[in-house]
Amino acid sequence: MSEWKAKRFWKEAQVVEAGEGFAVELDGRPVRTPLKSAMTLPSRAMAEAVAEEWDAQEGEIRPLSMPVTRAANAAIDKVTVQREEVAEMLAAYGDSDLLCYRADSPQELVARQAEAWDPLLDWADATFGARLIPVQGVMHAPQNPKALDKLAQPVHAMEPFRLTAFHDLVGISGSLVIGLAAIGEVRDIGELWRLSRIDEAWQEEQWGIDEEARAQAAVKESDFYAAKQFHDLAQAA
Repeated sequence: MSEWKAKRFWKEAQVVEAGEGFAVELDGRPVRTPLKSAMTLPSRAMAEAVAEEWDAQEGEIRPLSMPVTRAANAAIDKVTVQREEVAEMLAAYGDSDLLCYRADSPQELVARQAEAWDPLLDWADATFGARLIPVQGVMHAPQNPKALDKLAQPVHAMEPFRLTAFHDLVGISGSLVIGLAAIGEVRDIGELWRLSRIDEAWQEEQWGIDEEARAQAAVKESDFYAAKQFHDLAQAA
């Protein structure tokens, strides 16, 4: 049997004020999360983005075409109820940050990694007082706990919507420092994506393009950009 699919049932999506936040109504009926929680959003800009996604649906509702709505659902249904656990998990990336694991050869790759990643580690040190130490190879090398504690502080300070975005920025890139650089506007988001893919780009240059891997990377890149957009919407006016 074919799976039942939800159809568009509304004529118009509208943004309304909801307490200290904003909500979206479909012909006067409030949009709710999958767990039936009220979708109260932190900014009008985010609510307008959600409304635009619902207005763009034609015929069958396509959740994959609604990244802001899906991220808002995650923030409310998942991250809000376990914010400390999520923050702790993301802060832990600092102890195995992508930027700290370097090749020992060939020299061209070693130099490329250093040129791309050392400035970000320097930025983290200058901004947070947290010096992470690069190592050669892939074996885990623990970082200074004091440095990790300093990097964890801004993560634990995030409210659930920003933390939801940060989850994808860190998880997709494999780097706590890149995630912090993204929300800190240290580099363009496209540049940060490129910096997170130094090793993959090198492999393509040496062995050619793997179309399946490239397709998977394209999905991750789209999600990486969407996470930055969601973070920006969360702190917009």
